[in-house]
Amino acid sequence: MRTDDDSWDIVTSVGSTALFVAAARALEAQKPEPLAVDPYAELFCRAVGGRWADLLDDRAPDHKLQATFGSYFVSFQGARTRYFDNYFRVAADSGARQVVILAAGLDSRAYRLAWPDGTVVYELDKPQVLEFKRMTLAGQGATPTADRREIAVDLRDDWPRALRDNGFDPARPSVWLAEGLMLYLPAAAQERVFTGIDMLACSGSHTAIEDAMPIDEKVFRECLEAERASEVNEVFFQLIYNERCAPADEWFTAHGWKATGIRLTEYLSAVGHPIDPSTPEAGPMIGAISLVSAVKR
Repeated sequence: MRTDDDSWDIVTSVGSTALFVAAARALEAQKPEPLAVDPYAELFCRAVGGRWADLLDDRAPDHKLQATFGSYFVSFQGARTRYFDNYFRVAADSGARQVVILAAGLDSRAYRLAWPDGTVVYELDKPQVLEFKRMTLAGQGATPTADRREIAVDLRDDWPRALRDNGFDPARPSVWLAEGLMLYLPAAAQERVFTGIDMLACSGSHTAIEDAMPIDEKVFRECLEAERASEVNEVFFQLIYNERCAPADEWFTAHGWKATGIRLTEYLSAVGHPIDPSTPEAGPMIGAISLVSAVKR
């Protein structure tokens, strides 16, 4: 269970969820017509090895990614990646050259997107996670396509100060991303993240949030019990808080941003991969998630 001062690396607790995402992106890239291609996702899984590499070679039939999420989770990650990749391209075209990725995990956009000259990408996460990513990609000769700056900080601490101390200028337009983050924060910490973005973002800045409604409490308890009883040594529901401070689009609209959102199920249908959220294999999260983007007026 989570605690207020818990910590992790890339293979434990919240850190390991980044490997689930990387595995899903790698599997999406193997499809004949993928929604998004992350050429570095497979490298991360193979660097860790074991079941993560086996998964990509279809040698892990009992792995949670296949047994519980399966193709639904892969399509979810492919669609989510596509949405936020497009968001960054639009935001970069607006002229903003400061990019902030909160809880960056194994996000490789600083390496794989074509950033305009002068772009600085700030990646905030635990030091162990950032080090694993940097060393893995450096070992393959990968180099960032922007000025990538690591900021080793826990988002429960004073990350706005850490960001400013590393060269971020609140007077210049910025681009923000909180992908796969809000679920792992209690409502009060979510509010602090939103407030921090709003405080540091000037007019013309962009932000994007993966938002999620809390799961029905009865369903959530059932998922927790099933996870604890499972023989698969992976956890998800025990890592999330199942709280929300406010719908992201409503919060940012109330604070002077022009926000729009789309339900994940709607976006999956729009990109040709419809999913019925009532399908048991899809899990309770699919129908709860929205993808939100906003521009500060």
